[in-house]
Amino acid sequence: MTTIVILAMVFLFVAFRLWSVLGRRTGHEQTIARPAEAAPAPIGAGRSLPDASTPAAPTRAALVESRAEAGVRAIAAADGGFDPGQFLEGARSAYRMILEAYWRGDQDGLRRLTDDDVYEAFSGAIEERKAAGQVLDNRLVSIENAVIEQAKLSGQTASVTVRFDADIAAVTRDTDGNVVAGSLTDAVPTHDVWTFSRNVRTDDPNWTLVETDEAA
Repeated sequence: MTTIVILAMVFLFVAFRLWSVLGRRTGHEQTIARPAEAAPAPIGAGRSLPDASTPAAPTRAALVESRAEAGVRAIAAADGGFDPGQFLEGARSAYRMILEAYWRGDQDGLRRLTDDDVYEAFSGAIEERKAAGQVLDNRLVSIENAVIEQAKLSGQTASVTVRFDADIAAVTRDTDGNVVAGSLTDAVPTHDVWTFSRNVRTDDPNWTLVETDEAA
């Protein structure tokens, strides 16, 4: 009888130890990668993105051009939450959202994402398009690359210029849906340079598009 009691106590002790180790998460566990999945290649390493809305995780070396490094450091010193990789992920999303809002004529959507000058330019083009009886049926096929070309901190205002290399299928239709120009089967390489700005002292983490241009 004594032996049975001792064995039972040993069993309970071992079970308790297993629960204390395996039954609780400490927050330091490592995720086990599945062998069939390869890590994503960094942006700028020759890998095309399958979808503009699912950017790959770039390496820091591919994020910032050398001429922008000092500005990036200055912004990071003023805003401890600034990270080039996270910023570029947001910039990619903004690039897609702004283009799609412009293409479908969503002026309210553009107002939330752009400053007054950029909004007026986009809004004016939308009104001209409507007056001509034209509708854009464009598709952002992929964002091949995004890199910070310039960055600066002026007082409390941070400005970051990003070059986007993308493939866009562009089609213009009339009000009856007939194709006036372009083709959805042929994506055209585009190279845009957009500048985003933000006051680093505000609680609002959002950046605003303040300038657009084509890459030289």
